[in-house]
Amino acid sequence: QVQLVESGGGLVQPGGSLRLSCAASGFPFSSVAMNWYRQAPGKERELVAGITPSGGSTNVADSVKGRFTISRDNAKKTVYLQMNSLKPEDTAVYYCKAAGGPWRLYWGQGTQVTVSS
Repeated sequence: QVQLVESGGGLVQPGGSLRLSCAASGFPFSSVAMNWYRQAPGKERELVAGITPSGGSTNVADSVKGRFTISRDNAKKTVYLQMNSLKPEDTAVYYCKAAGGPWRLYWGQGTQVTVSS
């Protein structure tokens, strides 16, 4: 059974930082690329960052480039999203998801990030 459990969200002031975690189970995590998405109120879900199975290659959306970093720990079956210099427009629910294979159909419950003074 595929499970994705996101955590680490919260309320932070503009310019602050948060580190999101996503604990995965039920699929061969170390062999699967992973993505982080976000969805702001009234907007479509947006791909934020991706990482290859080994962690050797990453990419982030232009909107967060230079501020967000994706990483993973295959031993812990966890993918991370380090978010720095947060802006109000980063406010959203953040989700992780497998990038390929049949596991890509599963979503976690997400974690809320609110950037506000």
